[in-house]
Amino acid sequence: MGEKVFTMGLAMVVSVFVTRYLGPEKYGILSYAVSLTGLFAIATHMGLSGLAVREFVKYPEDHQELLGTILGVKFVGAILAIVAYLGFVFWTADDYELEFWVLILVSGTILINPFEVFDYWFQAKVMAKYSSLVRGISTIILSIIKLILVYLSANLLAFASVYLIQAVLIVGLFAFFFSKKARIPFRNWKFSFKRAKMLMGQGWMIMVGALFAMIYLKIDQVMIRWLVDVKEVGIYSVAVQLSEAWYFIPGVIVASLFPKLIELKNEGNGQFENRFQQLLDLLFLISFLIAVVLTFIARPLIEFLYGVEFIETATILSIHIWAGIFIFMRAAFSKWILVEDAIAFSMITQGAGGVVNILLNLILIPLYGGVGAAIATIISYAMASYLSLLFYKKSRVIFWMMTKAIFSPVRYLIKL
Repeated sequence: MGEKVFTMGLAMVVSVFVTRYLGPEKYGILSYAVSLTGLFAIATHMGLSGLAVREFVKYPEDHQELLGTILGVKFVGAILAIVAYLGFVFWTADDYELEFWVLILVSGTILINPFEVFDYWFQAKVMAKYSSLVRGISTIILSIIKLILVYLSANLLAFASVYLIQAVLIVGLFAFFFSKKARIPFRNWKFSFKRAKMLMGQGWMIMVGALFAMIYLKIDQVMIRWLVDVKEVGIYSVAVQLSEAWYFIPGVIVASLFPKLIELKNEGNGQFENRFQQLLDLLFLISFLIAVVLTFIARPLIEFLYGVEFIETATILSIHIWAGIFIFMRAAFSKWILVEDAIAFSMITQGAGGVVNILLNLILIPLYGGVGAAIATIISYAMASYLSLLFYKKSRVIFWMMTKAIFSPVRYLIKL
């Protein structure tokens, strides 16, 4: 949590300087490149994040094989992602124009993803502080570089090049800490087709769910680029950045309480339902408070941080921030899915959110630009994390618990 607060806080401060310097249009090009890369990079996910940590814990004697296999599988995904990404760029972008080169440079971030295998190993060994150190050190160095580029009045390509530097730096830092702590020489890593097949057999459903989640998290900025222009992407991206800055909070809260929830579920005395309802209440109240505050201060906040050039962002922010309510409660629901072994339903709900987001974006973005995308985001998040729960018998109880949480301010006022 400390690492998240520090890195996101520092990144937010630096982004204010970078965004004001670049302006809506150039910042829009950079944001479009980052969002597009994020969509293609999902091919490197392979559904392995949680599975990899579990395998490292479960089979400590097979770490050399696991490290080599996970790296190999994710590397194949990265190659496929880069090839598809470059094909899309050459097909859609004007050859050798500014946007074209920015898209090429930012694609370097895809190469980071296979080396998440280091992060998985550190998590399994309860040494996640080294992953935090990697992210913290890289954020500090890259923030300094960005501020220097602003001071030197550098061009947009220089800022895009920072993403290539980021890829090299993160991989280098992970390899350094791993070599110091793991004592597993890189030359001893080995790839196993049998284990790769086993991991992919278990991970494909998680990967599809992650793909759908990435679609309704990132597709809006890509669609704004094609349905409006890059300037609108820049204005919208600032709102999204401020709105999503809070999304780490539910993850931290739920991760802290999850072991206790499992314990209560196993005891079977009815306390699990009580505590889960209290968790949903807490997540809703925090997200509701954040949404109310940001809605009221959106305009003066945007004008103070980014200037009048980005004043349209205030309206988008005051709408988009309400999507956080469903993201916060989804964090608890995602753990319920694991407890109840309902991973397939997770994929279905994410897919519903992705489809609704794309359809609404096609209708609303041409009419209302970034405001339309923000409205589509709220509805799609509500569909994926709330409304869709009503249509499945097993999850219907969570739908009513979430509904109860939405009325928690009234409930607690009545109690008081």
